[in-house]
Amino acid sequence: MKFISWNIDSINAALTSASARAELSRDVLKKIAEEHADIIAIQETKLPATGMNPKQTEALQQYFPDYEVAWISSREPARKGYAGTMALYRKGMEVQAVYPEIGAPDTMDAEGRMITLETPEFYFNLVYTPNAGDGLKRLPQRQIWDQKYAEYLHELDQKKPVIACGDYNVAHEEIDLANPDSNHMSAGFTDQEREGFTNLLAKGFTDTFRHVHGDIPGVYSWWAQRIRTSKINNSGWRIDYFLVSDRVKGQVQKSEMMDSGTRQDHTPILLEMDI
Repeated sequence: MKFISWNIDSINAALTSASARAELSRDVLKKIAEEHADIIAIQETKLPATGMNPKQTEALQQYFPDYEVAWISSREPARKGYAGTMALYRKGMEVQAVYPEIGAPDTMDAEGRMITLETPEFYFNLVYTPNAGDGLKRLPQRQIWDQKYAEYLHELDQKKPVIACGDYNVAHEEIDLANPDSNHMSAGFTDQEREGFTNLLAKGFTDTFRHVHGDIPGVYSWWAQRIRTSKINNSGWRIDYFLVSDRVKGQVQKSEMMDSGTRQDHTPILLEMDI
């Protein structure tokens, strides 16, 4: 089976905007559609609580006519048009979608950050992990989220194998970003966030990219938009992951980044496995 995950940074901007960046985003959507994945996970949809409008729905269906859609958006008391996730899965698949709340602090459970699809063979979880924020203001809450999320995946793993993916907002090891020395106090590379990800893996999960590629350097999934040369110089971070239950890691066939051309921000990631 084939799976793709992408932080789209606004579905509306990608589908209906006339900007140059939107054109680049639509090129990425075309590449994703051409892969004919079984499940596609989308993060940071930034949709309202009511979901897509008819224009957005029609535009998405043009790319993915053979898919069902599950989605969840930020809702009160969380900010409007914030975060949000979406899953597309092939029509005919036996899937039950749930929208877990894990007892996270602040408004995190209301921010539309997670969807779990249950199939007869496995759970598929997609997540948009909260960012620690400017000045690490949200780091204490982020640490609690990491703990609660790890416990949630562990509970799923007791029932059947888990495939989990998304924007985890952490570069786990120094090899996972271009400039580790200057970023130890930056959101996404603090000791606390890295420890949270280590704890998650210790619950029985494998980082599939490292499982397949070992310690290959210089491969990232995100390049800062605010730095115009970040992608040209490959000054990036690997913060998007496919994780699988340890007991099925031997079934992983491919785990890699997809080419998103000159578009900065996140690039899609792809997983193929026999499951």
